[in-house]
Amino acid sequence: MVLTSVGKMVELQKKTSGIRNICVLAHVDHGKTTLADCLISSNGIISSRLAGKLRYLDSREDEQVRGITMKSSAISLHFVKGDQEYLINLIDSPGHVDFSSEVSTAVRLCDGCIIVVDAVEGVCPQTQAVLRQAWLENIRPVLVINKIDRLIVELKLTPQEAYLHLKNILEQINAVTGTLFTSKVLEERAEKGTESESISETTPGAEQIYDWSAGLEDTDDSHLYFSPDHGNVVFASAIDGWGFGIEHFAQLYSQRIGIRPEVLLKTLWGDYYLNTKAKRIMKGDQSKGKKPLFVQLVLDNIWSLYEAVMKRDKEKIEKIVTSLGLKIGARESRHADPKVQLNAICSQWLPISDAVLSMVCNKLPSPLDITAERVEKLMCVGARTFDSLPPETQELKSAFMKCSSEGKAPVIVFVSKMFAVDAKALPHNKPRPLTPEEIAHRRELAKQRHAEKLAANQGKEMAEKPQSENSSEVTGTTGDTKGEEQQPTGQAEIMTSKAMKQEAENKESFIAFARVFSGVVRRGQKIFVLGPKYDPAESLHKVRGLSSQCSPTNDLPLIPHMTCCTLENLYLLMGRELEDLEEVPAGNVLGIGGLQDVVLKSATLSTSPACPPFTPLNFEATPIVRVAVEPKHPSDMPQLVRGMKLLNQADPCVQVLIQETGEHVLVTAGEVHLQRCLDDLKQRFAKVEISVSAPIIPFRETITRPPKVDMVNEEIGKQQKVAVIHQTKEDQNKIPEGVQVDPDGLITMSTPNKQATLSVRAVPLPEEVTRLLEENSDLIRTMEQLNTSLNEDKKSHEINQKTLDRIKEFKQKLEQNLQGRKWRNAVDQIWSFGPRKCGPNILLYNFEGYKRSVWQCLGNAEKEVSKYRDFDNSIVSGFQLATLSGPMCEEPLMGVCFTVEKWEIHKAGEMLSTSGQDSGEVCSLNEHQESSQSVTKSPEKVSKQKGEVLLADCYGPFSGQLIATMKEACRYALQAKPQRLMAAMYTCEIMATAEVLGRVYAVLSKREGRVLQEEMKEGTDVFIIKAVLPVAESFGFADEIRKRTSGLASPQLVFSHWEIISSDPFWVPTTEEEYLHFGEKADSENQARKYMNAVRKRKGLYVEEKIVEHAEKQRTLSRNK
Repeated sequence: MVLTSVGKMVELQKKTSGIRNICVLAHVDHGKTTLADCLISSNGIISSRLAGKLRYLDSREDEQVRGITMKSSAISLHFVKGDQEYLINLIDSPGHVDFSSEVSTAVRLCDGCIIVVDAVEGVCPQTQAVLRQAWLENIRPVLVINKIDRLIVELKLTPQEAYLHLKNILEQINAVTGTLFTSKVLEERAEKGTESESISETTPGAEQIYDWSAGLEDTDDSHLYFSPDHGNVVFASAIDGWGFGIEHFAQLYSQRIGIRPEVLLKTLWGDYYLNTKAKRIMKGDQSKGKKPLFVQLVLDNIWSLYEAVMKRDKEKIEKIVTSLGLKIGARESRHADPKVQLNAICSQWLPISDAVLSMVCNKLPSPLDITAERVEKLMCVGARTFDSLPPETQELKSAFMKCSSEGKAPVIVFVSKMFAVDAKALPHNKPRPLTPEEIAHRRELAKQRHAEKLAANQGKEMAEKPQSENSSEVTGTTGDTKGEEQQPTGQAEIMTSKAMKQEAENKESFIAFARVFSGVVRRGQKIFVLGPKYDPAESLHKVRGLSSQCSPTNDLPLIPHMTCCTLENLYLLMGRELEDLEEVPAGNVLGIGGLQDVVLKSATLSTSPACPPFTPLNFEATPIVRVAVEPKHPSDMPQLVRGMKLLNQADPCVQVLIQETGEHVLVTAGEVHLQRCLDDLKQRFAKVEISVSAPIIPFRETITRPPKVDMVNEEIGKQQKVAVIHQTKEDQNKIPEGVQVDPDGLITMSTPNKQATLSVRAVPLPEEVTRLLEENSDLIRTMEQLNTSLNEDKKSHEINQKTLDRIKEFKQKLEQNLQGRKWRNAVDQIWSFGPRKCGPNILLYNFEGYKRSVWQCLGNAEKEVSKYRDFDNSIVSGFQLATLSGPMCEEPLMGVCFTVEKWEIHKAGEMLSTSGQDSGEVCSLNEHQESSQSVTKSPEKVSKQKGEVLLADCYGPFSGQLIATMKEACRYALQAKPQRLMAAMYTCEIMATAEVLGRVYAVLSKREGRVLQEEMKEGTDVFIIKAVLPVAESFGFADEIRKRTSGLASPQLVFSHWEIISSDPFWVPTTEEEYLHFGEKADSENQARKYMNAVRKRKGLYVEEKIVEHAEKQRTLSRNK
């Protein structure tokens, strides 16, 4: 096909109804990029012979080497169907779990997606993940079942078996879609239920009967499922260049058999067979032992073609080619590889690009068909509902829905990611063909230079010679821009111009990957950049004085999270190439240059300040792998810092941090992702040699209930204790003097100036509660913000009803899970969560004369003055510090509940607080409550007013002493209970054949892995193993499995949960059985202690290690003779 010109593309961009924005989603190695190659070759951008081998959209070197896609890249294709012309913006996305963030960036810009599934492997974990991502973004999927040639060539299935296998795959995919749909319907039903409940309360006598299944039965879900007769499934083999939807065969056979195409469309897939005598289609093929229509009319033909070509049956091939009316070149028919001949025949008979692109054009929506639900979802950030947005913002919904390119329509653009491009690849830096005038001018310049050289050689003037040579060089290199520059004369000028040119070449240019949702974007246009925390209500309030339709050109008051910028360049994304554009109408995907200073990773651009920032992207993978990075030569530090900033901008998922220790840390999603980030840092962004630490593995610390059995599974307390020497030594080291420890683990401590006494107890939280706290960390953070604003008497935060409902539901769940005598009233006594006020640990108060609750925002807040009120923030801050770094290895705590059972403030302490209260309105309650931000604020104020000497004694301010005492008390309370480490765990899915199963198990058990289930995939000899594996043991795991299984098994690792390591890191043998089993020293170091010491070493903490046990000199007998 002929290559489409940029002019044609620009023309097509203006017809919104003919645009299709689609992305290709699938599990790793299911054939996305090969399929994309086939579609690109239909536009003549690459040769059809190279489709599948070239992998055109994998433009990075490491993508080509590894054979996997690592970034999402876009290309625009032109497709003609009948008299309709379409512009298809195709985005290819990665399938590897480490790069699932790239999938999120692609999905946000599209209206539809192609799900690719391998016909042999079927639905894999990542297939489910991408289906879920597409579902969350409300985009419509179509299905391509790829690699059907493997069923013929590798598995050697008969057409009948292949049909059953394909049917099975379709059922699996529809099952995944069905579960997503069901959960959504039930959610909506629950919301409607709560609404009707509130109505029924107001109308007495009205009874409500719940029937959960009713919602499912009423809702129409037929459009969701994939079925060939709906026309949203294509069967294909991208590597052999063929693909078809059943409508192709329905048209073909309707003329031959004389049955209407509509009837054939409905019956070609399913349990129907053809009664040849009666020329009728009958139901129930299996019961009568007949071939289904799909096998008889479709699969049999493909199988016989493959058989003929693979067996080199020349007569049969010629017969097939002539009956299909195809022309095969002599080169293909003589070729030694039968696959080449297959490709030549199939790509003419059933071209995959036609089948897939016509399905895309028929079944996927254009930008005009955006649903109201999707628009509202995009515009509502966090817990806000669409109705709670300002009226100006709600008006923008119609602009979204119209997707209009009129002059008055507001411009709304979403940037989903920034990607780095070599400055040489930008259109204005590319060499262009010279005009005849420029060629003549160049010739003149060359003649002049030649004459000057001759003159210089004759004169033999050594001083001038290098100068003229250098100047000639510069004109040679810079002459290709216009060729009219003056020749630089001075040596310094020459050097600087060279350096500048080199710098420009090396510079990375950032381009925003974006989509226009409304209006027309023009080059040089001024536009607002809205950050993720931008609130349109706040800015509209400020701007109203000017006008609601203010444009970015006006001088606006300073508004937080909003900046103004100019769009420098607009690009058409063509895979590896970029083409300059002047303007882009609504509904198109484009690249925008010149935003690197105002956009970090993603942003919303708009000409209207009423536009809300779009909902943040849903990232499936959590970054968990950390490494510390430093340059080999310390002088390269500035380049490394600059390089890390660029890397942070170029990758949607990576996090770049500077830790308290001063280390520069990269946090990535997995090993492959880490490797890519490090390569980018070395070669593209920092361009310096770097040294990388071993991965920093996160742990959590917790406590458990005392164990019932010891290390040799004997009941504790029954055996005779032999030596408790070790144990007592340990205990003596732990708790210093002046700290009372009760047998049940209650710790009592006083502040250094003895003015206050605290009693703290630590208890492990039930697992469900810890999980609940982790899942709702965002909600807890929102509660904290609401409480702070209530304390400061700010009414700016209008509390949203939906958020309140979520908080009430969260409180109810906590009450359900915290039941029993010891948790009585616990939920109402929650003082704070930690660390960082939103973590999985709880602080309770359980003493008289104090009331303060985290549930203030639910409206039951009482303002009361007590002697504790001034210093309660000090206690909370002490708890935050204690939960942020535990006593074992300074890692955060998880699943621990601290209860303050006693808090006494003695006479002097009371004087402090009363003096603050007596001193009039200046130091009123509100000020004390404000001190939740700065802990030491209120006592300092008091001391300034009264000049109290007691407040800041030789031990420092009283509030500071309370913080330190609380922190220490919490740490000792932890040490009084059995401590445990928690390790981060991956879930690991491995697909392996039976012969390598044993080796996979060997690698898993060596790395402390635990197999959860193992099942055989129907119709294949492949086993699917699900296991959990500690993150600490996962480095090099994928490589080791590949080596041990000769590449037959490859794992997918996804971060799953935290798990307690059962062994006690401080364990020493105490009973006789333990001595017999482990020996006196118990040298076999347990796993938990090994992890703990490794972390302590890394952090520079004290590690108790015996280097030499007995240092007596060993004598040999031979010496004593």
